[in-house]
Amino acid sequence: MANKCKHHLTVYIFLFLVILSGPTYARFIALRSSPDLLSDGVHLTLNRFAAETSTCDETYGFLPCTTSVLGNIFLIAVYGFLMFVAAKSLSNGSELLLEILGPGIIGGLFLPILGALPDAMLILVSGLSGSTETAQSQVSVGMGLLAGSTVMLLTIIWGSCVIVGKCDLVDSVAQDAQDTKGFNLTESGISTDIWTSYAAMMMVISVIPFLVVQIPQFLNSTSGGRLAILIGLIVSLLLLVSYCLYQVLQPWIQRRKIAYVKLKHVIFGLLSNLKKHALGRLLNDNGEPNKDIIKKLFNAIDSNHNGDISHSELRAFMVGINIDEIDLDEAVNKIMNDFDTSGNSTLEEDEFVSGISRWLKKTMRAAARNCGSDTKVFNDFHLETKREHGLLDVGNQGEEVVEGVENSKWTTIKAVLLLLLGTIIAAAFADPLVDAVDNFSDATNIPAFFISFIALPLATNSSEAVTAIIFASRDKRTTASLTFSELYGAATMNNVLCLSVFLALIYIRGLTWDFSAEVVVILIVCLVIGLLGSLRTHFPLWTAILAILLYPFSLALVMEVEINGRGGDQCSHGSWIMGLVGDGDGWVWLEMAGDGRGDRCGRVCVSEMEMSW
Repeated sequence: MANKCKHHLTVYIFLFLVILSGPTYARFIALRSSPDLLSDGVHLTLNRFAAETSTCDETYGFLPCTTSVLGNIFLIAVYGFLMFVAAKSLSNGSELLLEILGPGIIGGLFLPILGALPDAMLILVSGLSGSTETAQSQVSVGMGLLAGSTVMLLTIIWGSCVIVGKCDLVDSVAQDAQDTKGFNLTESGISTDIWTSYAAMMMVISVIPFLVVQIPQFLNSTSGGRLAILIGLIVSLLLLVSYCLYQVLQPWIQRRKIAYVKLKHVIFGLLSNLKKHALGRLLNDNGEPNKDIIKKLFNAIDSNHNGDISHSELRAFMVGINIDEIDLDEAVNKIMNDFDTSGNSTLEEDEFVSGISRWLKKTMRAAARNCGSDTKVFNDFHLETKREHGLLDVGNQGEEVVEGVENSKWTTIKAVLLLLLGTIIAAAFADPLVDAVDNFSDATNIPAFFISFIALPLATNSSEAVTAIIFASRDKRTTASLTFSELYGAATMNNVLCLSVFLALIYIRGLTWDFSAEVVVILIVCLVIGLLGSLRTHFPLWTAILAILLYPFSLALVMEVEINGRGGDQCSHGSWIMGLVGDGDGWVWLEMAGDGRGDRCGRVCVSEMEMSW
């Protein structure tokens, strides 16, 4: 009876609840109601297909773009090569103009700026176009190029020049063409003159704008950042103008550049013409100098057959093989000074063979990447240095037109056309190159900074790097001094011209300055190498190891900051982001783990998924 009552009570309660309930509506929840949703609101997983699908915009509406890894590698290679062509055209055009106008203002103002123009153009376009958010995203490409160019010049190239140019150090002075200590870290190395130390000091001074823009970060101040950028821009521009005017008023830097090209011209000109007039191949099948042929050349030059070559005999030989693009007596003196190790003002057979062999080995070693024959290697280097010398060695003509230049009108037109071509190519393909780097970064999850830090300097500085290493390999104090002066000068222009462009871009577009790690890297490298070059004139082999190790150190330092985040506005590695996401009909709770890329939260964790929190 009791159980029956309980049963009836349950039925009555159920009927009572049904009567109390009004009209109701229900909505079916599909597990995957829309392919466009990043989350279905049920599963705590993302729709990976929707989250990762991306497109690219064609630059100028017709230049190709891609979201694939291999496609972007190809585009970076193509656009990078075009930037290399632009750099060469600007260099050739400026030197042709120098042939007409002389080395005064052109050599002091125009030439240094044109040399850094491709880098400056890439930095400019990295944040010039698109919205502020897009510019903030891509501007890291410009900073990567700025930091990468300076760091590569002062680490890998600087250290390589010390290694290939090392000689025995005796009382802290390198003994020219004497290399018996092997790779002794303290007794083998290079030495330079005091003028090279002055160039290093100028490079140290050029980092002042970097210190200015970092003052708010040093003081942990949240205000004053925009003012610091403006002051840094003004200081950078003042240093740029001062550096160029200094070269005009005190043209020792230009004279050293002229001497740099002259000596290259003598080396490659002699080797090229010797190859043409040799009684056989200067190199044997295994790439070593053919000493039998070199001895035959010695006997041919030794016209009186007394067993040595005099100044007049060498001069007569050079007249005969048409090395007439520079002063013959000057060229003969350079060769005699380089080959005559005994100091008796004549060249004995072993000195001649040793000198030619050394030049051959160094040239072929530096040109190992050239896939042509040895004749082509010599001819290519000779033609390049002949052009450089003819354009730079115009004497002390000041601002006057150099007499004796054939077809000066056509030369002027050609120079202007080359300058226009280089400028147009750089302006046209800098933007698509930056876009390709940015797309490659998105496709690989590699920050764009690292790509531009490593790859882009190879396109804009490769020619300068090869020339510096070839020249340093002559094992001479003079050539080492000229080489390192060139490296310090290039780094100085990066620090003043390229930084001026970058700071102007940041200030005018109202972008956020968030490059403390990159600035610290530039400061460390410039100060270490700059102070080293300023305070001493000899550099043992251990300094080369120190310089080269600074390159991976720089990468590791910036990578550490990139991975662990720059501050509170970053997605830290392994962190979780949670929030409500609306799809128009309702809200879902979404959890997502940080991807460890260390990029800005607004760009990686929000914007890429087109959400707002």
